[in-house]
Amino acid sequence: MWGSATASYQIEGGVGEGGRGRSIWDTFSHTPGKTLNGDTGDVADDHFHRWRQDVRHIADLGLDAYRFSIAWPRVQPGGSGEFNPEGIGFYSDLLDALLAVGVKPVVTLYHWDLPQELQDAGGWTNRATAEAFARYARRMAEEFGDRVEVWTTLNEPWCTALLGYGSGVHAPGISDPVAALRAIHHLNLAHGLAVREIRDVLGASAKVSITLNLHVVRPDDPSSQADLEAKRKADEIANESFLGPLLEGAYPAGLLERTASLTDWSFVRDGDLEAIHRPLTVLGVNYYSTARVRAWSGQGQRQQADGHKDSAGNPWIGAEDVEFLPQPGPHTAMGWNIEPAGLTDLLLQLHDRYPDLALMVTENGAAFDDEVTVTDGVARVHDPRRVQYLHDHVEALGLARDKGADVRGYFAWSLLDNFEWAYGYDRRFGIIHVDYDTQERLWKDSAHWYHRLATTGALPAVTDTEPH
Repeated sequence: MWGSATASYQIEGGVGEGGRGRSIWDTFSHTPGKTLNGDTGDVADDHFHRWRQDVRHIADLGLDAYRFSIAWPRVQPGGSGEFNPEGIGFYSDLLDALLAVGVKPVVTLYHWDLPQELQDAGGWTNRATAEAFARYARRMAEEFGDRVEVWTTLNEPWCTALLGYGSGVHAPGISDPVAALRAIHHLNLAHGLAVREIRDVLGASAKVSITLNLHVVRPDDPSSQADLEAKRKADEIANESFLGPLLEGAYPAGLLERTASLTDWSFVRDGDLEAIHRPLTVLGVNYYSTARVRAWSGQGQRQQADGHKDSAGNPWIGAEDVEFLPQPGPHTAMGWNIEPAGLTDLLLQLHDRYPDLALMVTENGAAFDDEVTVTDGVARVHDPRRVQYLHDHVEALGLARDKGADVRGYFAWSLLDNFEWAYGYDRRFGIIHVDYDTQERLWKDSAHWYHRLATTGALPAVTDTEPH
């Protein structure tokens, strides 16, 4: 499946309309100093009002599938209690419109916009949030049924837990290592409970998934045992804290040992790991860049070039003696290194480890500084670096498939320029340019290139960007 992806808070706007409740990102973005330029998602791309236009763009691009997320506070304002018929109707209409133009909906149930009322009761540190998520997932399955091609429970729970509760650079903005570890477990549990509820409603054949931002971590010196150990520590908090319970039914022993001074992990109750470890139809993989680590000597300031926003808090719990080194270029506007080979490596590693598990690249893309140019009255956005990025990563995916990886889909991030979380509107990831003053949509060269890929299934040349 060739597709593109978005997230509700990043594009919808309409935060005070249609019966929507308040989310943690409403609160966080309205807190002074939390986002670049004080930007918020109040309006974003105004997709709440312009979704029909956006569906036309999706259809015109020739996409097989569209990955979007449901805003939990739009369909259940408080995260518990009454559901909102108007919010449910919004997504029902969107699903019908996508199906009418032959596009398969891939629905993410949680892309970071937790209802604020649940956060007030502890958020993901509270086991009750996982139970509330399961009830929400069941209701969505009852409402939308077989109109959804793939149900994705959570998007990047690492970011939710470690950036939201560890470093504090994402909502709800908490810097507490114990809270972050509790959040990891309750997110994993929420996934397992939601899978059970979806399949209870729709049957065992319902297609379920979770999307992880698995980190490709490389040792600075592969011959150094200390650097290899640094890689293992980073891997355990970045990757194994999710892959282990989700796919193997256990948390990594090393992580439990290194965090024993923080917590006894008694929030993991009897039966939890069995509830979490449920068969997936497909594993979603988000990939953007790689990381390079070495053991920290303890001298001087520890380098933290991990690609995430700087903060006083540390998301690398249990890996405090690991340094993240600056990566050689080229880099995107996010400062992330561009290494397509990392995607090939990641997909093949997952295939070798879980040979019976299908994979989908559910996000891949790049932010660059785009400009609209007008020639003879025709507006264009020439974004050759993004076209090259997409070309090279699709090629990298193809190499992984050639070597046996069962990759079922690729979703370009993102369909539209949008609210880029703590970076506000300063970073543009879209293949469609959005003028935030007028809300006018304009296909970038990358959209024209991607149209050719999606409609032919053949990798176009990077120069093949003329309008069709």
